[in-house]
Amino acid sequence: MPSKLPRRQFIRNSSAALTAATLNGRLDFLVNAPVRRVALIGTGWYGKSDLFRLIQVAPVEVVSLCDVDQHQLEAAAALVSQRQQNHKRPTLYGDYRKLLAEQKPDIVLIGTPDHWHALQAIDSMKAGAHVYVQKPVSVDVIEGEAMVAAARKYNRVVQVGTQRRSTPHLLDAKKKIVDAGLLGKVSHVEICCYYHMRNNANPPLEPIPAFFDYEMWTGPAPMRPYDGLPHIRWWRAFMEYGNGIMGDMCVHMLDTVRWMLDLGWPKRVISTGGIYVDKAAKSNISDTQIATFEYDDLNCVWQHRTWGTAPDAEYPWSFKLFGEKGTLCGSTMKYDFFPEGEGKKIHMDVVYEKEKYPEDLKEERIELNAAPATRLHMINFLEAIDKNIRPVADIEQGHISSASCIMANLSMQLGGRPLRYDPVKKIIIDDAQATGLLQRKYREPWVHPAPGNV
Repeated sequence: MPSKLPRRQFIRNSSAALTAATLNGRLDFLVNAPVRRVALIGTGWYGKSDLFRLIQVAPVEVVSLCDVDQHQLEAAAALVSQRQQNHKRPTLYGDYRKLLAEQKPDIVLIGTPDHWHALQAIDSMKAGAHVYVQKPVSVDVIEGEAMVAAARKYNRVVQVGTQRRSTPHLLDAKKKIVDAGLLGKVSHVEICCYYHMRNNANPPLEPIPAFFDYEMWTGPAPMRPYDGLPHIRWWRAFMEYGNGIMGDMCVHMLDTVRWMLDLGWPKRVISTGGIYVDKAAKSNISDTQIATFEYDDLNCVWQHRTWGTAPDAEYPWSFKLFGEKGTLCGSTMKYDFFPEGEGKKIHMDVVYEKEKYPEDLKEERIELNAAPATRLHMINFLEAIDKNIRPVADIEQGHISSASCIMANLSMQLGGRPLRYDPVKKIIIDDAQATGLLQRKYREPWVHPAPGNV
């Protein structure tokens, strides 16, 4: 018989006031839940963070870890053996395909760089696992379509790490401001990021260290000359492995807006930008970009700059919903509602759970403001598995948000050309050149997945 989570630990996990209030008693399914066998592919900063949040809220056993950096893998194994209840050391792998074949985990968490998300998620689903995959779900649009197709074909739950949908204060804003009608009709949205987060380094080439499998790390992506460990955030500087700040930061805010306003695919995507300031760096992602996601009677406008100051210092990475009755400003740290006329302003700060989870305070590089959101996101993921329903950040929703950002980059690449995507035909309407950019070329021998062949 599978073991159960000790009642004392369950009570501790489910006692967070906001968690209980948010879930309205839906935690009962965890009391008698079986211990699920979990694997993590990609043991870097956020992969471990996701895994530790899962360990905090659910009866799981981490049976295996995978990483191409042996040093990072060994360090992660030591931490996991300390954190999980049975203190077992997970089995370690350098190739995720061998892990899936030998371990057959129930759940796979994917914390690798973006260029690996699609293949690892699809292969995990084929192996019978439910998947938690970080955003953006893919580096090109057809990868995302294939991931949705695989989830439906194999009847697997896939939760995307767009955890703003589970962020306590934003759940409150959606319920009390948006759904309650305090905004009235929303006809304009602004989303932004003004963090100085673009890596502007110019490191020299160097030998590949023996503990790092650069060939496997690169996988289906183009292979750049080796100039230092790419997975220590250096990879985000290059379009070869992701989609720049659009794919990293815009996807969160666009997804939040789509969730709050119940928006699907944009009718058109238009974007301009480029490298305007930091021209000397090796990085090839834009340092300045504007994108417009068009909906019926609503434009959602994104802007990022990795230089200069933010127009609103209170909301440097945020969304703003402009309605006929008021404005809602939101970020990972708070929200503010400003009504038209003499109405009452409403404010709520981020919720922390430092007292309930004191181990968070000792975790290296943890985002304390995001930890409660990720815990709720994991609970929602497990509930979807238990009830065979779609999670709040289902792969289809993650794909729409990710693909919209990818199309913004394609529009910029094509000189600001408006793009209209047909998700049924999976083409850019009346634009053969843009349609050809929906699928990147894979490096041999890796084979690009297709929606009809997963």
